[in-house]
Amino acid sequence: MTASFATTDTPIGPFTTVVDDAGSVLAAGWTDSVDNLVPLIHTSLRPTDLRQASTLGSVTAAVDAYHRGDVRAIDDVPVSQQSGEFLVHAWKVLRTVPAGSPVTYSQFAEMAGRPAAIRGAASACARNAAALFVPCHRVFRIGGALGGFRWGLPVKEWLLTHEAGVEPAE
Repeated sequence: MTASFATTDTPIGPFTTVVDDAGSVLAAGWTDSVDNLVPLIHTSLRPTDLRQASTLGSVTAAVDAYHRGDVRAIDDVPVSQQSGEFLVHAWKVLRTVPAGSPVTYSQFAEMAGRPAAIRGAASACARNAAALFVPCHRVFRIGGALGGFRWGLPVKEWLLTHEAGVEPAE
């Protein structure tokens, strides 16, 4: 499979996105190296050929718009991730957590239909290859601690602050 990738500058560093031929995000994160992203892609979706592009069209536009303040710009960008049934479901549920309304791992587990699966919810966040588009940064620990984040806690904190005060979607 062939995929394209592009890196764009953001206020919190370079952001690289990998998309398949249909324009669906396979992986994304705050890095300038596609080599940091490819291993995160499930083997059934992992591209064998990567092509660098200056832009990924609407995907790059959404990344830029998000970082400029339109935090909903990423909501409709298609994402393709593969794993077990619970993780795939949990990633879909993560996309429903609204900007400005973060949840705890316990709340996320409940939203995913498995209230006792708090570790499973945390695993869904940790194994998420499509950062930003599947907003695992919107999940934190009970008591308000940020928890972990593949791209660093300063990035997670920036994202949550950037999204704070956003009017709820109607």
